[in-house]
Amino acid sequence: MLSELTIRQFLGDLDTPLAIYADAMDADPAMLPGRRDLMRRHASFPGFRALQVTDDATRRVVGFAYGFHGEHGQWWYDTVWNALVRAIGAAQTADWLVNCIEVAEIHVHKAHQRAGIGTRLLTTLTSGRPERTAVLSTPDRDTTARRLYRRFGFTELLTGYNFPGGSPPYVLMGAELPLNDARASLPRRFSASPGIS
Repeated sequence: MLSELTIRQFLGDLDTPLAIYADAMDADPAMLPGRRDLMRRHASFPGFRALQVTDDATRRVVGFAYGFHGEHGQWWYDTVWNALVRAIGAAQTADWLVNCIEVAEIHVHKAHQRAGIGTRLLTTLTSGRPERTAVLSTPDRDTTARRLYRRFGFTELLTGYNFPGGSPPYVLMGAELPLNDARASLPRRFSASPGIS
C-alpha cells in the first residue's frame, strides 16, 4: 500500500527509511547519522513531499521516496547548478533547474525490488507537481534505478560527476514533467500462448 506522509510522520520515524536506504545502497553504517541529519533538513525545504510503501502481508514499510522544490541556497542544487553551468552552459542549466522538483531519495528494500514499487514511488512523487522539471543524481553505473529513470524520460545531463568531498561517480539526470512511461507508448505484442507477452 502506498501512502503519503506528513512532515511530522516522516520525521517521527526516520529509522525506517534509514534502514531501507542502508539496505538498498549497501551504506556504511558510519554514514547513517549524517544521512539522518540530511533527511531532517530536507523535510524543511519548500514543497517537501514524502511517500512510503507498506507490504500488505507483513505491514512493514518496504520502500520510500521524497522530494522538494529545488532552489538556490540548497547544497545539492547549488553544487549541481555550478557543475551543469560548466558542462552544458548557463541557459540550459536554467532550463533544467529554475523550476524543478529534486527527487532526493527513492529506495526499495532489496527483497522487494523489481516489483514495480520504485515505479509507483517515482510516478506518485512527481505527479501533480507545479514544477516544470524533475532532477536527480544516481550512481553512474548500469543500475535498475538508472534504467527506471531512463524509461520515464530522464536525460543524462552530466555523467562521471564526483560531488565535493570525494564521492564515487554520479550521473545527473533531468526530465520534463509530467513523466511519461516509454513502455506505455510501445505497441503491445501478443504471444501465441495465453499469459505470455
